[in-house]
Amino acid sequence: MVRIGPMASLFPMLDRRTLLVGLGAAAVATGLPAATWAQGRRSFAMSAKPESLMLRPGGAGTPIWSLVGDDVRMSRGETFELTLSNDLPAPLALCCRGIDGAAAAEPLLTRAPLASGAKESFQLPLRHAGTFLCDSGLLGDGQPRPLRAKPLVVLESERIAVDRDDVLLLEEWRLRPDGTAAAPGTDAKDTTPVYTVNGRTSFELSARANERLRLRFINASQRTVLAVKLESHEVRVMAIDGQPAEPFPARNGALVLAPGGRADAFVDVAATASILLHDGKEARSIGRLTLSSEPPLRPGPLPPAPPLASNGLPAQLDLKTAQRFELALGTPADWARPADFAASSPPAFRAKAGRAVVLALTNRAAIATVFHLHGHHFRLLDRLDDGWKPFWLDTLAIEPGQTQRVAFLAEHAGRFLIEQVPTDWASPRFVRWYSVE
Repeated sequence: MVRIGPMASLFPMLDRRTLLVGLGAAAVATGLPAATWAQGRRSFAMSAKPESLMLRPGGAGTPIWSLVGDDVRMSRGETFELTLSNDLPAPLALCCRGIDGAAAAEPLLTRAPLASGAKESFQLPLRHAGTFLCDSGLLGDGQPRPLRAKPLVVLESERIAVDRDDVLLLEEWRLRPDGTAAAPGTDAKDTTPVYTVNGRTSFELSARANERLRLRFINASQRTVLAVKLESHEVRVMAIDGQPAEPFPARNGALVLAPGGRADAFVDVAATASILLHDGKEARSIGRLTLSSEPPLRPGPLPPAPPLASNGLPAQLDLKTAQRFELALGTPADWARPADFAASSPPAFRAKAGRAVVLALTNRAAIATVFHLHGHHFRLLDRLDDGWKPFWLDTLAIEPGQTQRVAFLAEHAGRFLIEQVPTDWASPRFVRWYSVE
């Protein structure tokens, strides 16, 4: 697991099953529409443009860059068609984290960076339900302003026994003494970290007693492993990185998410409670879950929910016949900064379609490093390679000097990126690519 200092005192160290790194029994009448298996195409428009956020109490808005457009909520089986305009004075590369198998829309490999003033359209087939992220951080290092991300929610085909479905987008900002914000990949000396939930430094969510909430937590920070804790409630983890998991309670109500990591949790509201965040240095309150003065929604809490329906990822992986590759993290050898990446560079590995792939990831850096796999989700293997954890990931934070082994089924043909980034604000992001043939 990723150890992040004094967080242990507030968020007791969790085993791998309860620590997220990068980690119905009864029918319910809900205001959420039942998603259907749809084969249609829905079009959205987004633009990347300058904005401002209120990050200092009583201060002026802080200039940032942001993805602006309607919130994206679609259904499994639909196709997401996006028209993206770049109204920034710098190139842009949008990555939709967690969307498997979209080789035709892979940034830097299939889609070249979008120039300032330009516009592009691309499509993403939404094979899986889950919580995903439209992130412009690939080319964000060293830019004049940090960039905001945007959630992408894909609803299940089945009706889910919850009363509310809310996204909590966690973002990190580094403020200089003059009130401007430093972009990742730049010197963070003399900056103060500020965290927002859905763009606000203080977030409040009101709910009735015994109301069941589905909370989609997203760590959209570019560098920092974040722990988020909901006091006095059981936080039941239902999905990780957009894929259903065997449900389990987060120990002490706390989740730990690597940058880009996501977790869906069910919470049955029982009382007013603080929402706390820990960045490895200190804990802070970032919001509150407030108990409404309205009568309880029902006499008592609902029974534990059944697992979410599978997205169709394989139940078993044949590790005996798997292709095996080693990747060294924490070193720039054979890796390129995204701005310098060439699609003609040699791949990190070539996988055969239909075969299992095992990657041995060794972090040679002096700090934790985050690994992100595009195009496929993977299982985290047990130490002896004789099994795996009961969830899927696309993002994993690895301690310095540690080797972790992950496995996935190479089911989507094409070329996809691999990313690594140290958990240090000033450190650069690096990329390579792999192919499934």
